Amino acid sequence: MSALLAWLVPPELAPLGAGFLVVFSFFTSAITGAIGLGGGLFMLAVLATMLPPAVVIPVHGVVQIGSNLGRAVLMRPHIDRELFWPFALGTLIGVPLGAMVVTELPIDVLRLMLACFVFWAVWAPKIKPTKLAPRWFVAVGAVTSFVTMFLGATGPFVAVFVNPERLGRLKTVATHAACMTAQHVFKVAAFTAIGFAFLPWLPLLALMIGAGFLGTMFGRRFLDRLPEATFQRIFKFVLTALALKLGYDALMGFAGA
Repeated sequence: MSALLAWLVPPELAPLGAGFLVVFSFFTSAITGAIGLGGGLFMLAVLATMLPPAVVIPVHGVVQIGSNLGRAVLMRPHIDRELFWPFALGTLIGVPLGAMVVTELPIDVLRLMLACFVFWAVWAPKIKPTKLAPRWFVAVGAVTSFVTMFLGATGPFVAVFVNPERLGRLKTVATHAACMTAQHVFKVAAFTAIGFAFLPWLPLLALMIGAGFLGTMFGRRFLDRLPEATFQRIFKFVLTALALKLGYDALMGFAGA
């Protein structure tokens, strides 16, 4: 049993923490499956309180590939390729630029950036959806992919440009999933190239992705019983608490430096 746990659980986690992440992956994918957004941000915030900052973004990227890829494959006839391909091209520009910078940042700076991002995503006024010409999606892909190397969950930013007002519900969900899959795939490839050791994480990540797939399928059934207003209040409260914890840890790190 101990040998199995040693294989399943990476050194940075206790077995209980690893089990929690598998269950939580189901929960966050259920959120995304039910309301389209939010699960990736929730997962990012929890990972950031449980793992070293240098580990959070690469691990989060792999989990998000699992979360988005299945949705993109299942809904591939609805992907707006006129928007997707310029976005993917921009991703090839933004990810390498972000990779050159992220390796130079101190750990507590990364932690504080994550805290500020989560707090902003929860409480800032929502950006009005906009409609850009397809050629501008190269810039959208480049900018959001640069940012994802530091902050991870850029789905809400991409959703400003890939929105139902422009595409309708099915094309929005499919195109957003395809764009985020491309972004996370290139991000994980970049972290592999700069030396992140994914191998010890692969068994746990496989379990998290499997749990996330189940969560996506059962998402709407799982959350339909909870009133929307109640869910939003709980969601904001928990994410705010996680952001404050991250910010506190970062400030204590600066104070002790």
